[in-house]
This record gives sequence, C-alpha cells and structure tokens, in this order.
Amino acid sequence: MSFVKRIFNFYIFSNIHVALATFSLVKITLLTYEIKDNLVPFFVFFSTLASYNFIRLYKLDIIQDWFFQFVKANKKSILGLTLFSVLFVVYLGFLLHLRALAALIPFGVFTLFYAIPFSIKKESSTTFRSLAFLKLFLIAISWAGVTVLIPLLHYNIAIQQYEILVFIQRFLFVLVITLPFDIRDANYDSDTLKTLPQVFGIQQTKRIGLFFLMLFLGIELFKNPLTSNQFQIHLIITLLSLFFLFRARENQNNYYSAFFVESLPIVWLLAFIWY
Repeated sequence: MSFVKRIFNFYIFSNIHVALATFSLVKITLLTYEIKDNLVPFFVFFSTLASYNFIRLYKLDIIQDWFFQFVKANKKSILGLTLFSVLFVVYLGFLLHLRALAALIPFGVFTLFYAIPFSIKKESSTTFRSLAFLKLFLIAISWAGVTVLIPLLHYNIAIQQYEILVFIQRFLFVLVITLPFDIRDANYDSDTLKTLPQVFGIQQTKRIGLFFLMLFLGIELFKNPLTSNQFQIHLIITLLSLFFLFRARENQNNYYSAFFVESLPIVWLLAFIWY
C-alpha cells in the first residue's frame, strides 16, 4: 500500500474526516450569524474525534473484518490521536460558557452508553446502539444538538422559531446521510438493531430518505428571512444527498459512505462560503 493511501485511510478511518464534517456544520451555524470565532467548532471537532474513536476501540469486537484489520494495524496511532483530542477537549471545555457545557451533558451520556452497556433489567444489559430503532435517531439528535444548540447557547443567541427550524433541518439532514451507512451494514448489523433497511428494505428506506429531504428543503420556505442564496444552497445539498442515498447499496466501496457521503457537510460549508 502506498504512503499516500495509508495517510488517506488513516484520515478517514481514524475519524478525522467525520470530525471535519461536524466542524463544518458548526461553522455553518455560526457563519449564519456572522460569527467567525473557532472555539466551538474546534471543541466539537476534537470531541467528535475522541468520542468516535472511543466507541470504535471499545467495540472493536463487533466491527467488520476489514475495519478490524485497519484498527489493529493502527491502534497505537488511534489511541494517541484520541488522547490528544481528549486533552484539547478538556482545555477548550474550560473556555466554553457554562450553559453550553450543561447542554452537552445528555449528548455525553448518549456517547458513553452508546458503547458501554447499562442495565434496564437486573438480569440483562444493553447499549443505546442496541435498542431497536434508536441508533439512527440518536445519531441525528446528537449531531443536531451539538452543531446547532451548543454554538447558539455558547454565544447567547436566543432560540426562537428560526433556530428551531434550523435544528429540525439539521436533524433531518443527518438522518439522511446516515442511511447509506445503515444500507451498507444491513446484513452485518444484528437483527435486534432494527435499522430502517432491516425493517423496511433498502428501496423503501431510500423513499423514506427522500421524504426526509423533501421536509429538509421545504422547511427552508418557512424561514424568516428567506434568501434565494440560502435556498439555492439547501437545494444543492438536497440533490447531492439524494444522489448518494439512491446510489447506496449493501456491497459498497469502503470509501463510499465513509468519505463521499461524510463529505456532504464539508461541501455544504464550502457552498455557504462561496455564496
């Protein structure tokens, strides 16, 4: 394997790429209010790195074989990156407003018990990831909360109708870009997860995703103020998301979801800056 490909694989599969995606979504939120400060975006970036790598390393026994081999070969580097990220999270956390930190608590709990089992009944334990239908919505609500609510709270921006609509849009967007991952893992995931592809089938899941995207774009019409530039950007993101959703399949290339689909938030930020 070439040096460039090894670097590229580490960038993607050590979750730097997904961290850049959450960074981009926070920047979109803040640039809407002409806030260029990077404190919250970098806090979210390093938090994503730390939490995603923690989940991957903790649940190493249930990941797919090809990914297991990658993590095994790069375990020390991933551990080092994770510890480095935790240090930055702690440092930047001291700079965050207390109300933003308080709002992070439920999302931190979601992350912790997404991987670590907890008991519902005395004789059994489970994780949030293993609860039927919860995985997809838990990811979406966490991303929407961290990339919309946390920056708003830190910069003391009132949460009114416009902000609620942005939160709902972000929730729907993350739902859609998570579906190609669920389609990829449909045969690998345990049947108890009851992901949308497992319950409704792949084609019906794509139709559900189309419905989510119609809502995502339709909500833009209810924003005040409504600008043509923003509507055009949301239309572009809707069409790109739809393209990748409808091309998703079970036997997809390892980079399809992990790189191309996960790049959509970055494309969104670039379009936002360009317009």
